[in-house]
Amino acid sequence: MVEDIHLSLKPYLEIMKFLTNILGEHSEVVLHDLTREEHTIVAIENGSVSGRKVGDTPTNFILQVKQKKMYADQDYLSNYKAVGKDGRVFRSSSFFIKDDQQQLVGMLCVNTDISFFQKAKEVMDYFTTFSETTKNIPQVVSDSNHADEYLHGNLDDALESVVLEQLRKSEVTFERMSPDEKTSFIKVLYEQGVFLLKSSVHRVSALLQTSDPTVYRYLQKVKELSKRD
Repeated sequence: MVEDIHLSLKPYLEIMKFLTNILGEHSEVVLHDLTREEHTIVAIENGSVSGRKVGDTPTNFILQVKQKKMYADQDYLSNYKAVGKDGRVFRSSSFFIKDDQQQLVGMLCVNTDISFFQKAKEVMDYFTTFSETTKNIPQVVSDSNHADEYLHGNLDDALESVVLEQLRKSEVTFERMSPDEKTSFIKVLYEQGVFLLKSSVHRVSALLQTSDPTVYRYLQKVKELSKRD
């Protein structure tokens, strides 16, 4: 797969090895070729950190970057929160790789599993803190207001995480929402780039336990409203 990646991405292959040697075994470095639609991971170092592999799919964060064109006025996003399949928390950063026309063709991502460092900090806190009620838990700092990234290699798992998280926030099923609430719900998914992918309407409708035409109808409404804004 490496042989047929976008030419702009090839110089980053050696940089990936350099970064993993510096960052150590708790960090993975991932190269996404975004000229592809679904199977965007073309190279990965220390993939066991998140459990992903070459040929896996883009994350919800990457879809959101593409949908909102977050790469247009910045070169990278650093130190934001990502969540692994098993619930582990990662400190993540992504570098936007652009072509001569400043279009996004790839992303170089670094994800560090901070659970090891959290445990080390808890041990240090135990021996250096005198208050019995004090418990310091390190927080991942973010310089952006995007949603948490889900480090799933499987596209259906990633979409499920995004949709179910929005349902949790809504506290009601999709069918029980009012038309305005349904429009707002689909708008959130649209802004996160969920509908950039083929068959995404069918995947989302299955998760929402509704019909494809229903999701498509609200999606068209969201697109029309977005054109007016």
